[in-house]
Amino acid sequence: MTAALRLACLDAEAPPLFSLWTPERGRQGYEPGVAEALGDELGRPVEWVRVPWVDMIPAVQRGDADAVLCGQGITAERQAQVDFTRPYAVFHEGVLVRRGAGIHTAADLVGRRVAAIENSTNIALVETFEGAVPVPFGAGSDDVYADMLAALRSEDVDAVVDDDVVFVPLGATHPDYELAFTVQTANRWGIAVAKDRPDNLAEIDSALGRLIESGRLRTVWEEWLPTLDYPFAGN
Repeated sequence: MTAALRLACLDAEAPPLFSLWTPERGRQGYEPGVAEALGDELGRPVEWVRVPWVDMIPAVQRGDADAVLCGQGITAERQAQVDFTRPYAVFHEGVLVRRGAGIHTAADLVGRRVAAIENSTNIALVETFEGAVPVPFGAGSDDVYADMLAALRSEDVDAVVDDDVVFVPLGATHPDYELAFTVQTANRWGIAVAKDRPDNLAEIDSALGRLIESGRLRTVWEEWLPTLDYPFAGN
């Protein structure tokens, strides 16, 4: 029997990236679409290992999952813990605020509380906003994105920083929130694999390369992220 491809993920509602897992539909969205394509390419069924955000990398280090396919920007800090495949996505970072807050640039964030997921490229960006007060979210949360939006709505924070793809469903006319500005950071997202599994890394990376070369990754991107530019030239 072919071994399943076990992928660690956060079980949360963050379309178009991913949806909550259900017995009937599994997970839906861009990342599950990438996972399905990978599974097809490798001839392996996909099994989701649903864990809190802070436990995704430890899950692959323990061997509870083969890889993390869930919002992992390729950073030096993470590369010290795990190895990464080539990117399957490239995103910029947006700053979401309450509608009418009068925040339009980084200079408007002086003295403001700005939320982002801890140990992420997003919180690293917040730390570059001079005078802003970083508010890390994530430890122990089952749905960190929902927690950050709730904090913004209740005025516990003044802004939320996340990758631009996360804010796509809110649109330009949401009654509660507006996108203050976007920083062109070109964050590369990859699939994270334990450092003691170079065979795993090579297998998954090669399969991802074939998906890019064949154009199947573009098809998945255009299905779920039609308003964002496909980041890989050629196919």
